[in-house]
Amino acid sequence: MTNPSERRGARLAAVQALYQMDVAGKGVIDAMAEFEAFWMGREVDGIDLPAAESALFRDILSGTVSKQIDVDRLVDGALSSGWPLARVEAVLRAILRAGAYELAFRKDVPPRVAISEYVEVAHSFYGEEEPGLVNAVLDAIAREVRPGQMADRPARRSGPRPGQD
Repeated sequence: MTNPSERRGARLAAVQALYQMDVAGKGVIDAMAEFEAFWMGREVDGIDLPAAESALFRDILSGTVSKQIDVDRLVDGALSSGWPLARVEAVLRAILRAGAYELAFRKDVPPRVAISEYVEVAHSFYGEEEPGLVNAVLDAIAREVRPGQMADRPARRSGPRPGQD
């Protein structure tokens, strides 16, 4: 059985690798090799990086890159109009891309699990505002790509509900 903390570590490592690829222009093979050899499950600059499930890490990283046009289209559609993915900060962009990839192409992962995991990844980098954005965007994507699995609860709304002040 898979260790949940290693799956979370794989998601975190994939987001970090996607970020590094975005800002440094590295290719997927180089980023994958570097993270597996030097980052995952190691102490770097006094910070213990979590162990990661290699197969999941590889799938998220290579899948997000190979399906990037589809992934970016999903994320752009879920973002507020006038705020395209290209305007989103690089770490947040990596989180949204990886989460969108899992929702659209990893049908073995329940959508609520994927959303929750990427909200937790966002908490590794940000306070409360960005994880809330990750939750809202990935929820909207999940409702689009897996409507039957998300229909049991209404979408979260921002602001007060009717009858509340």
